[in-house]
Amino acid sequence: MNSPLLKLFTDPADAWLEIRRAEEDHPQQYLPRLLLLALIPALCLLVGTTTYGWSLAGEDRVRLSLASAAQLAGLLYATTVGGVMLMGVMIRWMSRGFDVQPNLNQCIGFAAYCATPWFVAGVVGLLPMRWLALLALLAASAYASVLLYGGLQTFLRLRKEQAMLFATCVWGVGLLLLVTILVAMILFWSNGLMPEYVRPASLG
Repeated sequence: MNSPLLKLFTDPADAWLEIRRAEEDHPQQYLPRLLLLALIPALCLLVGTTTYGWSLAGEDRVRLSLASAAQLAGLLYATTVGGVMLMGVMIRWMSRGFDVQPNLNQCIGFAAYCATPWFVAGVVGLLPMRWLALLALLAASAYASVLLYGGLQTFLRLRKEQAMLFATCVWGVGLLLLVTILVAMILFWSNGLMPEYVRPASLG
């Protein structure tokens, strides 16, 4: 079941062939994987913000109350799943400008598999340090770009020239969507949910 996901990191070219065949035989088979993988960053952030916390100055650490951390985790999960689905909708919409007509399930599935590095990088939420999160985000973004440019041609059966242009369009829209969703999520959580901080939190 998880072989194609593992191959995305070891043999992405072969993985995309397997994923395409699986999607053709069983539409929406990506959905359980998306719902499961999206739990990784949400649950890790829940644990990290309530047990480890983060340092603002000196040795003091700030943690979230369990209720606030649960709100943040739930918001992150919903945002992640919704963002991937919205990206799939955008890929389907942009495909009208190319000589290809993928269905919505295929587009959402492709977006979900491309987002796999971000889901895996979510484990750094266990230690919510800004520099670590930044490094993980940059590494995940770089490899997600590799999957995008390497997989679009295979998954959607595009010509090489089409795939490069289409992938660049998807990359640009994806970056804009990512920034917009993250900013909206942070603003809503900070101003709408009113998080409860626990400080100082000495960890020994």
